[in-house]
Amino acid sequence: MSDDTVVMWDESLLAYDLGDHPLDPVRVELTLALAWELGVLHRPGVRMVKPYPADDELLSRVHDPRYLGAVRMAPREPFFTGFGLGTSDNPVFEGMHESSALIAGATVAAAEAVWRGQARRAVNVAGGLHHAMADRAAGFCVYNDPAVAIARLLDLGAERIAYVDVDVHHGDGVQQIFWDDPRVLTVSLHETPLALFPGTGFPDETGGPNAAGSAVNVPLPPGVEDAGWQRAFHAIVPSVLRAFRPQVLFTQCGADAHRVDPLADLHLSVDGQRATYLALRALADELCDGRWVATGGGGYALVEVVPRAWTHLLAVATGAPLDPATLTPPGWRDLARARRPGADIPLRMTDDVDPGYEPWQPTGEPNPVDRAIAATRKAVFPLLGLDPYDPRD
Repeated sequence: MSDDTVVMWDESLLAYDLGDHPLDPVRVELTLALAWELGVLHRPGVRMVKPYPADDELLSRVHDPRYLGAVRMAPREPFFTGFGLGTSDNPVFEGMHESSALIAGATVAAAEAVWRGQARRAVNVAGGLHHAMADRAAGFCVYNDPAVAIARLLDLGAERIAYVDVDVHHGDGVQQIFWDDPRVLTVSLHETPLALFPGTGFPDETGGPNAAGSAVNVPLPPGVEDAGWQRAFHAIVPSVLRAFRPQVLFTQCGADAHRVDPLADLHLSVDGQRATYLALRALADELCDGRWVATGGGGYALVEVVPRAWTHLLAVATGAPLDPATLTPPGWRDLARARRPGADIPLRMTDDVDPGYEPWQPTGEPNPVDRAIAATRKAVFPLLGLDPYDPRD
């Protein structure tokens, strides 16, 4: 296996542009610019790979062909509605099929490179459109690139793929598509569906009748900070991954759990997000011989958070993590100022937060985070042969 890291990139990935909308491609542009200026993408073993669009045969592995036809047709019909398109969340835009297929193709190419041993890790920060369903758009997502890529790996012979979603929103589309497939473990940490879109992701969602225990959901209360989030992550994710023994780790790394993100109410820092990427890499190294495919996802603090978070992700995936005290380069600040006049331009790669945490224990007076941990462990751990009350599991 090659030790290279593949980074999928071409400026054409910025064409997934919903217009005057929270999901602005400037966040991807600024991420790549920051990573370039900090030298992350110049490291030995980093291969920048141009993506090509997924074809209909590949997209149809996940999506209904009638839906693909609707996505193609919608830009030619001024008043098109249906299939989740033409809404404020999912407005129709020119080139919608082509740009969506390109993102899916990029994530598929990343996954194939890892599966075939051409790279140990691969990243597509433009991907992570995890809300799209088989037959409809949802939550800013037209085609579900993680699901298409996972389906492709299954077709190539993968027997156990773990998908871990750390976006603030539940990874509902990926969970639904593989709900009854025991070859895919979906794990999602997210703000409680009682408070946030899409309204799913409760602990008792544990997989279909042929795949009990294949879905793991950790809904967290609003206001959770790094210490609580890390406590929940480490109380659940390593245990379920070790029980499942994946061959490949696939992660959706939405940056919208940050405390300044305008669309949600968790209070993580960039430092906490960096710590999560390090933990995910360590799990891939431990369980999958390093095979790790990472995508972006949500994230709506377009200048303040996303470029720093995903540059940390790229650094972790390509080698040594960046020192949190690293300054953002003046040239990048100028670009960010030009792209988003009036934005609060971060000067450093840190929020000055210690992301340390106290490990979970099944004793004492439970706080809201511990209740969420306990609910998830009770719902799914027995299905995976784990003891929900034993902190060693």
